Amino acid sequence: MSAIGVPLGVLVFSKTTGFRHDSIPAGISAFQRLANQSQSGEATLPRPFTVTATEDASVFTDAGLSKFGVIVLLQTSGDFLTEAQLEALKVFVHAGGGVVAVHCASTGMPSHPWYGRMIGAVFTDHPEPQHGMVTIEDPGHGIIRGTLGKGKGNWHNLEELAEPGSGRANARWECFDEWYNYARNPRSVGGIHVLYSVDETTYKGGKHGQDHPIAWCQEFEGGRSFYTALGHFDQAYSDEAFLGQLLNAIAWTSCQLD
Repeated sequence: MSAIGVPLGVLVFSKTTGFRHDSIPAGISAFQRLANQSQSGEATLPRPFTVTATEDASVFTDAGLSKFGVIVLLQTSGDFLTEAQLEALKVFVHAGGGVVAVHCASTGMPSHPWYGRMIGAVFTDHPEPQHGMVTIEDPGHGIIRGTLGKGKGNWHNLEELAEPGSGRANARWECFDEWYNYARNPRSVGGIHVLYSVDETTYKGGKHGQDHPIAWCQEFEGGRSFYTALGHFDQAYSDEAFLGQLLNAIAWTSCQLD
């Protein structure tokens, strides 16, 4: 990984061999803006970062990935890596590399269980896009800190719950997005730390009942990973709350935040 004081290299990778989201260009532009803000000081981070955006999977070699501290899997889908390229990703993670995975990334590499474990869930299906209510489960986590109440989404009941030490806040975020269902509940996967979940009573088509995580992070085989199921539409990539979480996720997965 890069030395302290040197900008962190972030690879934004968006190759698809399955469904391709129209919001990929908006996502790339958003990460480039965040990088510029980190370098100008507009975004307060322990360390600035640079972005390299590509869909050329030949970068997935040990030497190619050694230039980066974090890989953003932006809407990747299908078997977008060869076996050798997936092995390079494993080496990267085992060496302490960070992974930030967005929305459709949970559909990627469907025949490789290791990839699903790294993401934390495997996509199965989703209902039509609709409004749903997101509950913030860990407002004090570094990825969430400073993002509550911001952005274009509708925020409700931002006061903390009365129960001391609950670790939760009664913060609910109304969003319009695709609400992904998974092969198994991510909370059942060892090591997953859920950051927010969606209330299935606020939309139609959920399949996980009262507990439906949609964003989480984990320490994984020497590295760190973060995943959010939000981000289907272009509008997400101009939303201050969502972008703040992606920014913090880069810092957290590169071990700059606790």
